[in-house]
Amino acid sequence: MDRQFGKILVTGATGLVGSRLLPRLVEAGYNCFALVRGKDVAAGVAAIEGDLFDPATLEEAVKDAKAIIHLAAVFRSPDANLIWKSNLEGTRNLINAAKSNAPDARFIFASTSHVYDMNNPHPGQEDDVLNPQHAYPASKVAAEKDLRESGLNWSALRFPFVYGDGDGHLEDLPKHVTAANFHPAMRMSTIHHRDIYIAVMMALQGIMDGRVVNIADEAPTTLYELLQLVGKPMASFAEPLMNPWYLHADTSLARSLGFQPSVRTVYQAVQENLL
Repeated sequence: MDRQFGKILVTGATGLVGSRLLPRLVEAGYNCFALVRGKDVAAGVAAIEGDLFDPATLEEAVKDAKAIIHLAAVFRSPDANLIWKSNLEGTRNLINAAKSNAPDARFIFASTSHVYDMNNPHPGQEDDVLNPQHAYPASKVAAEKDLRESGLNWSALRFPFVYGDGDGHLEDLPKHVTAANFHPAMRMSTIHHRDIYIAVMMALQGIMDGRVVNIADEAPTTLYELLQLVGKPMASFAEPLMNPWYLHADTSLARSLGFQPSVRTVYQAVQENLL
């Protein structure tokens, strides 16, 4: 891929996903710019000082962009107002800047499979009725709606639990599982950073245009197994699992569009030393 594709603006460039996605995009030859607030960015990436809460800074940031990859978000925070402000107001500001200054840009939005109902009767599907109760998924649903109605060329990629590339996220999972008192038999969809890159590449090429798409690997894995992998085994019990499809995303649409994860299971990641 040469750099004639044009300017790609990435938000959340220093976060869990962005810091691992950007080097891959640069290596592929994309001309990447990162919206940052006084932070260093990956080699080969041009930093643009700006703030999602300061619309004036976004005007120049999006100017001449051929694509906008919006990763910035607040997830685990006790401050629900901050989550809503970041994930909805920040996204609205970026959408408005794009409409005024880069109306032909491809806008790729990172969403979440947490949007699906805990009591869903099947793995979460993109056209399910959504009514999330927590601030993070609810703010993402609201931002998706704004994006769909923006008139921009958009796509929304719903990611499940993200891991790999030394991010420490999987190692951090036990404390969240314990706090939520999850059932050990609950299966959770996962995605490796390497395959987020594959999905974003497809979106940049227009394959996801105008769609909400679940992105996940091929094997939702039980929490019992995941915690064993990081040396923090859960207690065993065989009480019935009341919400068997929670955190399990249906990836039929992604597969039909040609998405094939290169890290098909968490066990493959372990075997190939990709954690």
